Amino acid sequence: MKLPFSVGPLRWVAAVIGLALMAASADAAANNLRIATTGDYPPFSYVDDAGKLGGFDIDIALALCERMGVDCELRHHEWETLIPELRTGTFDVIAASMSITEPRRELVAFTERYYSNVARFIANKDSDFHPDRPAGTTIGVARATVSSDWLEDNLADVATIKLYRSQSELLGDLAGARLDAVLGDGLGLYSWLQSADGAAFRYVGQGLRLDEGIGLAVRHEDDALRRDLNRALAEILADGTYLAINGRYFPFSIY
Repeated sequence: MKLPFSVGPLRWVAAVIGLALMAASADAAANNLRIATTGDYPPFSYVDDAGKLGGFDIDIALALCERMGVDCELRHHEWETLIPELRTGTFDVIAASMSITEPRRELVAFTERYYSNVARFIANKDSDFHPDRPAGTTIGVARATVSSDWLEDNLADVATIKLYRSQSELLGDLAGARLDAVLGDGLGLYSWLQSADGAAFRYVGQGLRLDEGIGLAVRHEDDALRRDLNRALAEILADGTYLAINGRYFPFSIY
């Protein structure tokens, strides 16, 4: 039986269809940005009673998506898995109050900062703990952070450093008197100090500048996405959107 058309045109049609499907898939991906955070770092990210992600990081991410004209798919992952899973393509952006540092730049690309922070020690108001006299104390810190790196480099020879997987567990042990002090991001700790659980605690010593600010992270090969995020960030800074989000969580500028 003679075919109504040759094999050559069949291959050409298949190729055209394949390219069209690839283009449609790429366009869909470009309009659906998968954003990951931890959900365990209030007021920057948390899971509310309805199981929905919220917080400063989330509000900033949603505002950027709106400016870029893309849909956001929000996910929460454990802190230590964020960079590995970003690099393997599980999601597209990390919005998790991640400090911009040179070692991390080797693994991911960062946007411009979307807020600034310093590391601070906190301890019970009745405690005589001071970071200048840490010998014999036990200090808690979230693992795989700039704060944990600083403690390991500077105080591990005189104090016991206890690493935690989550902020809630870390602060729970401080409140339960199982730690002498905690070192962490000053702004995250500020929110806890204003709470009933944190009312008996205070900052101790001076803040430590350990990073270049807090940025969103993307894969190195996604530089167009990084530039789009930067443009959107500049827009919300210029038109008051950022200021309004800031005011939901802090009575002072954190930029």
